Amino acid sequence: MIRVATDVGGTFTDLVHLDDRGLHVAKAHTTPPDFERGLLAAIDGSGLDGKDVEFFAHGTTVVINALLSRRGAKTALATTAGFRDVLEIARGNRPDLFNFAFAKPRPFVPRARRFEVDERIDYQGKVKRPLGDDALEALAEQVARANVEAVAICFLHAYLNPAHEIRVESFLRQRFPELSVVSSHSVCREWREYERTSTAVLSAYVHPLATSYLGALSTELRVRDVESELLVMQSNGGVATVRGALNNPISMVESGPASGMLGAAELGRRIGEPNVLALDIGGTTAKTTLIADGKVRISSDYRIEWDRTNPGYPIRIPVVDLVEIGNGGGSIAWIDEGGSLHVGPVSAGAEPGPAAYGQGGTEPTTTDANLLLGRINPDLFLGGERRPDMEAVERAFDGLGRRLGGSLKDVARGVVRIANANMVNALKLVSLNRGRDTRDFALVAFGGGGGMHAAFLARELMIPKVIVPAQSSVFSAWGMLMSDLRRDFVRTRVENLSRLPVRSVRKTFLTMEAEALQQCQSEGMPLEDCSTARFADLRYRGQEHTVKVAFPSGKIDEGAVEEAMIRFHAAHEQEFTYRLPNPVELVNFHVVVTARAGRSELARLPAGETDAAAARTGSRLVDFDQDGECMADAYDCSRFRPGMRIEGPAVIEDGTAAVLAPPRKEAAMDDFGNIHIDMRASP
Repeated sequence: MIRVATDVGGTFTDLVHLDDRGLHVAKAHTTPPDFERGLLAAIDGSGLDGKDVEFFAHGTTVVINALLSRRGAKTALATTAGFRDVLEIARGNRPDLFNFAFAKPRPFVPRARRFEVDERIDYQGKVKRPLGDDALEALAEQVARANVEAVAICFLHAYLNPAHEIRVESFLRQRFPELSVVSSHSVCREWREYERTSTAVLSAYVHPLATSYLGALSTELRVRDVESELLVMQSNGGVATVRGALNNPISMVESGPASGMLGAAELGRRIGEPNVLALDIGGTTAKTTLIADGKVRISSDYRIEWDRTNPGYPIRIPVVDLVEIGNGGGSIAWIDEGGSLHVGPVSAGAEPGPAAYGQGGTEPTTTDANLLLGRINPDLFLGGERRPDMEAVERAFDGLGRRLGGSLKDVARGVVRIANANMVNALKLVSLNRGRDTRDFALVAFGGGGGMHAAFLARELMIPKVIVPAQSSVFSAWGMLMSDLRRDFVRTRVENLSRLPVRSVRKTFLTMEAEALQQCQSEGMPLEDCSTARFADLRYRGQEHTVKVAFPSGKIDEGAVEEAMIRFHAAHEQEFTYRLPNPVELVNFHVVVTARAGRSELARLPAGETDAAAARTGSRLVDFDQDGECMADAYDCSRFRPGMRIEGPAVIEDGTAAVLAPPRKEAAMDDFGNIHIDMRASP
């Protein structure tokens, strides 16, 4: 039987399938806005027999692309009377504090489509103003006149008592069967009105598109005789059934990147490297996270379109805690008004792509720079299917060269250095800035550009080892094969933990676990395979934000509560360098339900020739930045075997990726086909 995973990226759509003969790969160009075309092309190109597929997982950029391109549904918001402008008011903690021309981001729902409902629930969850039939009829008239495709419902304090939201949702579904309706309590049971309203609105905004996309994809898979249930990668590092995903479509916002981080954690555990920095360098973006003791950190503090001048839009859902920057192979190099060189965040994407693609691209990109520096083998470009258009590359860099001075290679070297500096800063955000010493971690680098940049980033951060996984260009898709079914349930209840009766903590967790298991069963998760885990968001009294810690499993007694507080003190000191004598508050209860989806063992490669000369294909001039241009030995990755060791300067390459080993650094392959570069060799 065959296990399949597909990952729709900004530039390429990847497919991996695992059978008794090993791992197989297929790639196709991503085809926006009709992403399913690229996915189906990858499936058709793989030669799969759908009848043999027992597991099919899918990671998609449909949700994030709909948000970024504003291609979602025409949406309305129903909210408590007097709170119509919560989206407009937003937060005052803007990142660009001294910009007097600052303008808040425009809400996804304009004021004319934000409808007030005469109802009120207080901060304790008690009904202050009942929801009457007249209020429902008035809302129905407004919705009908607005001619919308989706409605988000977010009432004050519904995270404590969702009764009014449930009634309005049921009413609208009966009155308008074709309408997408999303209530805040079904996607976010945490406090903070603005963040909860934003989450509900964005979820409603993408719901019709997600429903159409996943429905069409499921149909196409059945046409191809795939009877296995389609599983969808979520932002929390787990997969969900289609029903589960559509109950909370915004959970797919970081679908693809999350699987790569999960895969890095799983790989690290299996090869004895539980502490890793995971870095995914794709065609459009670079993503990174820190994994300690084999565990991926999950956070609810997520937002889209955030940068140093824009506060973005918050989405309060559990997401793999990663940093994402606009720095990939297709990132465009440009010069600002002051004459400074920048790389990204704008990308050439899949169409037209980098200048080297020969599809009309005229802007210089990181991929083009790596070609000029000899890091990419022209004979293996795009899998050897197409020769790079080097004339177009030189034309693209000629404009930069005239403005900056220097040769084309000088400019290309500058582009790569700036791209590397951007990625170093991202790695610092998840490590050094949080009290983690990068010397205690290995760097697991993947994606099409991971192996080309990893060694230079590791040298800058004094990381002792680089690991480039086997089939690194499709590693995010491989990560989905290692994923469990997962659903997260979070509920806000602010209490002084030292004074909160243990029985109250026990009752809340047990009630949440029972409700969570019931919902998971209704979404198609096999109840007999489900297990639960507990977490808590804690803070010192007087603080604004929280630190998430694992709450002890088993019996909930005074010892478990005390252990949770000990974990919090240690985690707070690790991240912020201090602890306080203040009372500890529990803000959010967090229950995770997982069900094993079946995982495959890593296949050991057969022992063979250990003399690397058997894999050598020749040599060429390659620029190694600080080490200058060197004649580097080139090795065919498909012929490289466990036990082979080489010393840089060298390039280990195939048609999808290249791994650069700088001068005097040793590279070797482990038993599973992963490349290890020892950065502790002579400097």
